[in-house]
Amino acid sequence: MLDAILFFLVSLFSSTIGAISGIGGGIIIKPVLDAVSDLGVAQISFLSASTVLAMCVISLLRSRGGEIVLEKRRGTALAVGAAVGGIAGKQIFDLALRGVSNPGVVGAFQSVILALLTAGVFVYIRLKHRVTPKQVQNLAACALLGLCLGLVSSFLGIGGGPFNIAVISFCLGMDSKTSALHSIYVVFFSTVASLVTTLLTGLVTVVPLYLVVMIAGGFLGGQAGSRIVRKITHKQVDTVFSCVLVLVVAICCYNIVRYL
Repeated sequence: MLDAILFFLVSLFSSTIGAISGIGGGIIIKPVLDAVSDLGVAQISFLSASTVLAMCVISLLRSRGGEIVLEKRRGTALAVGAAVGGIAGKQIFDLALRGVSNPGVVGAFQSVILALLTAGVFVYIRLKHRVTPKQVQNLAACALLGLCLGLVSSFLGIGGGPFNIAVISFCLGMDSKTSALHSIYVVFFSTVASLVTTLLTGLVTVVPLYLVVMIAGGFLGGQAGSRIVRKITHKQVDTVFSCVLVLVVAICCYNIVRYL
């Protein structure tokens, strides 16, 4: 029961932050559960993706009619690419698990990649005022960007990530709140694709109570985050985002040491 309470609190906190910043929440859930639980890599990835999906659904529903508008043309191209990338990333993840005798090796590799990408995004966020963003309009290019984002997030089992925000902000020229909403839109499609692939293969079994409490945390966190983001400024969104990046890098470094 204590584990279930801990998982709920992790899910609630991560989903709230994820809804505010657009990172999805999985980037916090995955390394935290790696650090505090004895669950396998595949189980944690499935629980993380399920929680993120719940957060995305409620966040997107609550965003309707708000001041931040989803640009359906480029956003859908990103999302379609992300769905394909989500399937590809899940296949690569499964191959990696089957290719090693110790699943911890895959977990350590995930942590290394996640730490490096997160650190890179942190540098970009701190310096983005010096960078001139692009305005990519080509739908094929948007779909390719989405494919790359979906592949990376699905393989890492985080259902999104800070690189979504960085790529959308830089390549599509969107502000912080608009980038966050489009990131959640992309995360929704890539996570659905990844979860469907997982369910069809039937390779993961999880404790039903863990799944229920984490999905509940995802819904509640998505609601809380959607309310908060309407009341804060773009600069405050960036501040939350930067704090999350530092936290994630620290947790990943701990996990790398633990796995090795």
